[in-house]
Amino acid sequence: MAGIKTMDDLFLHTLKDIYYAERQILKSLPKMAKAAQSEELKQGFTMHREQTQQQIERLQQVFEALGKRAQGVTCEAIQGLIEECEELLDDAPEPSPVRDAGLIACGQAIEHYEIARYGTLIAWAKAQDKAEVVKLLEDNLAEEKETDGLLTKMAKSSVNLAAAA
Repeated sequence: MAGIKTMDDLFLHTLKDIYYAERQILKSLPKMAKAAQSEELKQGFTMHREQTQQQIERLQQVFEALGKRAQGVTCEAIQGLIEECEELLDDAPEPSPVRDAGLIACGQAIEHYEIARYGTLIAWAKAQDKAEVVKLLEDNLAEEKETDGLLTKMAKSSVNLAAAA
């Protein structure tokens, strides 16, 4: 994080971080959907991929509003979370309710990271009077929270019970 001296610098760096993260998530969601046994979980990952594409487009609008080129900066955190998901698939290679429970856990870890980043960016944007970008970031945050809630609902209503049986 060299070169961060102002709140604008910090905001831009964190924006680049989540932009990179969303693009990596976009690449990983088809694999997660394919690995799921539950049709509901497959559909959830597929739906979230479409949302993620829209979130990337909103982030591009944020960059544009700031007069900056949309670009990412490597996000070690998201790489680690995606790597954990890949390790799960290696360790549980056969479709099963147990693997689905693990996929939900991986998905929620990713969602929680995104929720934290968007919450922070919104707070900073408000503090810096960047009203033009707050709504775009709030829309992304709302979708991340919705996805987290859907994953929790799937886990509680069916997947965890099947995995425990």
